[in-house]
Parts: sequence; C-alpha cells; structure tokens
Amino acid sequence: MARRNQGTSAGLGRERIAAAAVAMVDRDGLERFGVRRLAQELGVDPMSIYHHIKGKAALLDALSEAVLTEMAVAADEDTSSDWEEIARRTAHGYREMAYRHPRVFPLLVTRAQTSPVAVSALERLVTAMREAGLPDRTAADAPMVLFSFLNGHLLARTGDGPEEPAAVPAFDSTAYPAMAAIAPLMADFGSLAEFDRMLDTVLGGIRDRACW
Repeated sequence: MARRNQGTSAGLGRERIAAAAVAMVDRDGLERFGVRRLAQELGVDPMSIYHHIKGKAALLDALSEAVLTEMAVAADEDTSSDWEEIARRTAHGYREMAYRHPRVFPLLVTRAQTSPVAVSALERLVTAMREAGLPDRTAADAPMVLFSFLNGHLLARTGDGPEEPAAVPAFDSTAYPAMAAIAPLMADFGSLAEFDRMLDTVLGGIRDRACW
C-alpha cells in the first residue's frame, strides 16, 4: 500500500487510528504491535499517526478507550437506576468485550483507565449507589472490588471460548480430601453460569457491607 505523508490528507483521525490498532492487536497480539506496523497497515507515514495521538503510551490508551466505548454504547440503552442492576450489566458488558478482544484486554488490566468513557461508567454506578443510600465508603470501595474480580477472572479465561469449561484438576483424595470432594463443582470454571455465581457473591458482599 502506498504511503501518504500527511495524516490529514490520508483522512486519519483518532477514531480511525484506534480502530485499526484494535484490529491489528486482535489479529497479531500486543507483542507484535507497534507504530510503524500500524502506519504500514494504514498506508501512512508514522509521523502522521503522531499528528493525532502523541506517542505509543497515548496510542495504547486510545486502544483501551476504543474497546471500552463498545460497552458504553450498550450501556446507553439501559435506563435502570438500581445499582445492582447497573453493576451486573456493566460486568456482563465487560465480560463480553473481553471475549471479543482477548488480546487487547490485558491493557485494561495493566493500565489505569481514566478516559471519559471509563470514568462515566463508574460515575453512573456510584451515583446509583449514593441515591440508594449506600455509605460513601461503600460506594468508594465497590468499583475496586468489582473490577478486581472482573480483571482477575477474565484475564485467566480470555484465552478460551466463553463457554468452554476448564479441565477439572485431579486431586489426590488421600492427600487433599477437601479439594477432591469439591473438584466436581469446579467443572464449570469460566462458564457464564459460574461467572454469574461469582458475581452474585461479589455484589452480595458489597450489599452486606452497606448494612454495617
């Protein structure tokens, strides 16, 4: 593809660059991602990208924001004001996004998410919690608790299909009788049913904390 020197003449913009970056990481992984390769993909000079996004760190932030925006579009359709329903829908949207973009997802775990789209999602949840009368201490802790669960769980599972169960560990019943007894209950690890069960535990803990 022939290169064009100026990003403006190539019709570039932040959204187009971010979309191309997401597609590249989805296909090739983060380890092969770079500004020069992205420029080749877009058919422009690397400096054309820097005209719109200042540096690789900012480009990684744009990548994160692009996939989070997919969640925001779905969230805009939800008119619920119940904090638990908002938290549940947010969690499911985050899970769906992680499975759509498993190679991009580690960026959301390892980089601070301070873009307007990320903060707006938290604002909606915290507003609903405060309007429901939950203490500010609980509202302040809840996003950290929720996303610590989501990031850890999904980071461990986004390499597989969303409904593919993990192999059940074979525990020695003599050495580890308790683990051997519950092993069959671990067969659905990574499934939607298991995700909802764990999410119920997280939300229940937040709810109970609010009653202290």
